[in-house]
Amino acid sequence: MFLETLRSLCLSRPEQIAIERIDDPTEPPQVVRYGELEAMVLRTMAMLRQKGVQPGDRVAIQLGKGLPFIYLHLAAMRLGAISLPLNTAYTPSELLYFLQDAEARLFFTDVLPQSAMQELSMRAPCVQEIIGLEEEAQSAFERLLAPFADADAAAIPLPDDPDATCLMIYTSGTTGRPKGAELTHRNLTANLNSLHEAWEWRSDDVLLHVLPLFHVHGLIVALHGALNAGATTVLLTRFEPRQTLELLMQRPCTVFMGVPTIHRRLVEAPGAERYSLRHMRLVTSGSDRLPEELFHRFEEQFGVQLLERYGMSEAGMILSNPLHGERRVGSVGLPLPGVEVRIVDPESGALLPDGQVGEVQVRGDNVSKGYWRQPEKTAAAFTPDGWLRTGDLGLRQPDGYFMLKGRSKDLIISGGYNVYPSEVELVLNEHPAVEASAVIGCPDAEWGEQVTAVVVLRTGAKASPEEVVQFCRERLAPYKTPKRVFFTTDLPRNALGKVQKSALRNAYCQRSTERPSHLP
Repeated sequence: MFLETLRSLCLSRPEQIAIERIDDPTEPPQVVRYGELEAMVLRTMAMLRQKGVQPGDRVAIQLGKGLPFIYLHLAAMRLGAISLPLNTAYTPSELLYFLQDAEARLFFTDVLPQSAMQELSMRAPCVQEIIGLEEEAQSAFERLLAPFADADAAAIPLPDDPDATCLMIYTSGTTGRPKGAELTHRNLTANLNSLHEAWEWRSDDVLLHVLPLFHVHGLIVALHGALNAGATTVLLTRFEPRQTLELLMQRPCTVFMGVPTIHRRLVEAPGAERYSLRHMRLVTSGSDRLPEELFHRFEEQFGVQLLERYGMSEAGMILSNPLHGERRVGSVGLPLPGVEVRIVDPESGALLPDGQVGEVQVRGDNVSKGYWRQPEKTAAAFTPDGWLRTGDLGLRQPDGYFMLKGRSKDLIISGGYNVYPSEVELVLNEHPAVEASAVIGCPDAEWGEQVTAVVVLRTGAKASPEEVVQFCRERLAPYKTPKRVFFTTDLPRNALGKVQKSALRNAYCQRSTERPSHLP
């Protein structure tokens, strides 16, 4: 299992650098070697055990990106408990839901004021203790561990049940309240092994880590991936494009993982033309669709081709373009080793032939065992023969590459025709004045749903709604062409840059029905 592999690496190569934490680029990084990582995790385990944490308990972690988060996360899983990472942007009211739903035993935070912690303590009595690291989190955490300098590894054996839940990631909750996806030791290990094989992780790799740690992308794919290989993670606590480019070149780094928003900021950084990333062997893109224009621009600018892949909280990574071979623009690639993927009719469940759009379903040891204490939603998420219904629409090409067409809940049905938002967005983004776009369906008495576009223009660019509609009309069938165009300065996104279409529907659909003409 992953934890066994990590412990073995810590003991066999104690001097290898595991993590370099960089907060201020003008100062030397904080270096943690694999032997030190093991020692700090053991001390953290001793602290958690002293606070009463038992196997199966939930340990909630709302900490900024740093070493305390990593120590707590690994220590909780090593104890047989369940690590529960929480977004640092969550408000106290949001946190109350997560803490109560998970019945967390402990809650660590460095973002809440004392008053908010006191209120949560009263309103969530299931939490036995809220530990606030309200000062500089690293120093506060070290003081917390001071009494546990002599933690004994032999006294705390590794978990031995591969199907025990060790990590819980709450889904975005675009339909109803967020659900806690239970990931087991088997799930994590299977996913890491498949990525290790597909991406050829090496112990001499250096990963520059700029993603949040509370999400599958930054936690499992990036951090776990590097640790599982005995590689080095350069942990950049705050993303800044120029600093990132400097580190990628000067460290030098071999692996980088980002989202399209991050990659765009890199290519648009002042002076970006002076940087070359040809020395890097792997630069991935995920968590949102990679525009074709950005794919080509990144390669032209930096001399390295992005590798797009696809995953989700409930299954980790599922598909990936090949490390060696064609990285197909617009495709999320091929199934990872040990992962099965199929396309079915969402209504009948019948297997669809290549080229037809249907629901993406996945099966394998990487797939979560279900949702925390929600047996009905767990049952609904799986087919009788054990395939996870992802809720994503896509198709399989004859040579095995997969393409995504959006979320099934985002599918627009206008006049009886299916409209896939991603297809319309691709056309919108070809307009020279358009920086970004999102397409949603708004209720319409005549057509059922009306294709509606929300567009961000490039700085200094001008375009009218009529011009944008005409541009689409020349390239799309009439039923796919947006009937309304809204201009905005920004699109609502989650922590990893994925557009939140439920928020757009709430913001624009009522306006769309109220106003009879095109909108500025």
